[in-house]
This record gives sequence, C-alpha cells and structure tokens, in this order.
Amino acid sequence: MFDVFGSVKSLLKLDSVCIDNNVFRLHYKATVIILVTFSLLVTSRQYIGDPIDCIVDEIPLAVMDTYCWIYSTFTIPNRLVGRVGKDVVQPGVASHVDGQDEVKYHKYYQWVCFVLFFQAILFYVPRYLWKTWEGGRIKMLVLDLNCPVVGEECKKDRKKLLVDYFHTNLHTQNFYAFRFFICEVLNFINVVGQIYFMDFFLDGEFSTYGRDVVSFTEMEPEEREDPMARVFPKVTKCTFHKYGPSGTVQKFDGLCVLPLNIVNEKIYVFLWFWFIILSVLSGISLLYRAAVVAGPRVRLYLLRARSRLAPQDQVETVARKLQIGDWFVLYQLGKNIDPLIYKELMCDLALKFDGKDKDTV
Repeated sequence: MFDVFGSVKSLLKLDSVCIDNNVFRLHYKATVIILVTFSLLVTSRQYIGDPIDCIVDEIPLAVMDTYCWIYSTFTIPNRLVGRVGKDVVQPGVASHVDGQDEVKYHKYYQWVCFVLFFQAILFYVPRYLWKTWEGGRIKMLVLDLNCPVVGEECKKDRKKLLVDYFHTNLHTQNFYAFRFFICEVLNFINVVGQIYFMDFFLDGEFSTYGRDVVSFTEMEPEEREDPMARVFPKVTKCTFHKYGPSGTVQKFDGLCVLPLNIVNEKIYVFLWFWFIILSVLSGISLLYRAAVVAGPRVRLYLLRARSRLAPQDQVETVARKLQIGDWFVLYQLGKNIDPLIYKELMCDLALKFDGKDKDTV
C-alpha cells in the first residue's frame, strides 16, 4: 500500500518541461490522484476494517456477515419515506410482501475499490499515449533554455540550433500536433464515457445523483427521500436460507449495517460534481482547439500573447510561415523557455524567414 501511495505522490511533482496544458493535467494528475486516493480509502475500510455487520437469530454472525457480503443485501424502494422507528426501521428497511413490493439488491459495494482504480487507469491512458508519441521532443528542443541564467555563448549556440531546426523541419510537424489533439479528444470521450459507466455501475442512479442530493436539502423533512440512503443505504436486509431438521427450507431475515457506505456516498457526491466540471472544461478546451486549428488569426493572437516581449511585426512574420504543427511546437516552447530568450528566438526566426524570402525572390 505504501508503494501505491508513493506512486500517487510522484504524480504531485511538477514536470521540468511542460508538454500539455492545464485541462490535460486535470485528467491525468488531479483526477488520477483523486480516484486512487478514494480507492485506497475504500480498500483500507473494506479489507482492513469491518465492512458489514449483520444481526440474525440462530445463524453464526461471522457466517451471516460473509454470506450477505458475497450475495448482496437489499432494500425496499417504496419504504424509503416514513418516520424512522415508527413506520420503518431505517429508510428502505421494513416488512414486505414477496411478489408485491419491489426489492432492490445492492451488489456494487464489493467492487467500488476496484472500479475506482480501473477508472484511474483509464484517465491516465491519454497521457501515456501522448508521452509515447511525443518522444521527448519538447525537452530536447528546450536545451536548458528554461533557466534564466545561461552563458551568452551557450545561449547563442542553442538559439541557432532552434532556428535551424524550425527552418529545416518547417511544415513537417502537423502529425505531431494532431496526435496531441487526438489525446485531448480522448480525454473528453473518456470523462463523458465514465459518467455513463458509473451510471450503469450504480443501476442508473449516478447521472442525477449530485443534483438529487442538492435538491434533497431544500425539501421538507416529512416529504424528502434521501438519495444517499437510496443509492448507498447504511442499513439493509439480507435473507439466509438453510435446511431445517426435517429437510424443509428455512428462511432467516437479518438486518445488516454497512458502515462503508458512509464513505461511498460522500465519494460519489464529490465525483459527480468533479466529473461534470471536468467534462464541461474538456468540452470548452475542444472548442478552443477547434478554433486554433481552423483560425490562423487565432494562432497569431495566441502567439502574440505568448511572445509579448517581441516586436509584433516580427511575430507576424514568423506566424505567416507556420502551419499548425510548427505553431504548436513553437507555442509549447514558449511555455518552457525563459521569456527574454523566447523574445530573442522570435527575432532570430523572423530574420531567418525574411532571409529565406529574399533567397527565393
């Protein structure tokens, strides 16, 4: 477990070279850390603590606990509203008639820790793909120019290498940029898909879970139905069958307390809001990316903002020569190189491109 915590801790470290953006990092850093932490929390309570305690006559408690944990427990949905202690024992726990009252079985709690960890892996997949495709190109091009204190001769040589790189590889880097854009699309598909996946995992309850919890607090106490008690009941029923002395089947009805659901209900309320916010931010990020790909003027504006210390006419000279892939690499360098050095790089690129224009005339 400590090894897993150590791997989570490594995600908190800031990368020396930035090869993505803030929304991308929300997926593979923040969300992965949140999901792995929740998974470890549930695991510690599930396999180190006591996740279920059942009460029933004539059946050994350890046997009843194990049986109900393996084969699930149930509640009665139409008994969720009522006075506790008078109408019902607990929300959803009351006498029922077989074949007439609806019975809802709860099996998911055995799988929560595994599902959360699996979701964390899925959130890291686009990052893994991008790191593999990126191949350390930006780190190689930065050449330690992210340090403000660089020797003048060393700085001059490294700027020349960068200018020569862009001149030599002009209009050949589109595939590099589009692979990053594909990973951004994968992030959006993943977060939306996981919302539907959790809705399926919780029997169609997740899609409206957070909204129901918020609206629950605004209702009258006599009328409101607690969505957390519906989805994550703390007290449930469990039926154990065994043969009696004469060979007939005997049914033993027991009450089970699920303390783990106190943690689960809070986890999924948080995840509902987090996933909704993350999907909205990812959608906005895709709209921004579509504007960047389709609009040369947008790319010029962004390059001006990134290289605000450089003369605007030189930035325009450089931007006119760049395709989307060249722009993307140059923009990524601007995130990592010292602003003063980046200004000088833009000036050198403008002179190089002007020289190229003169040679072709």
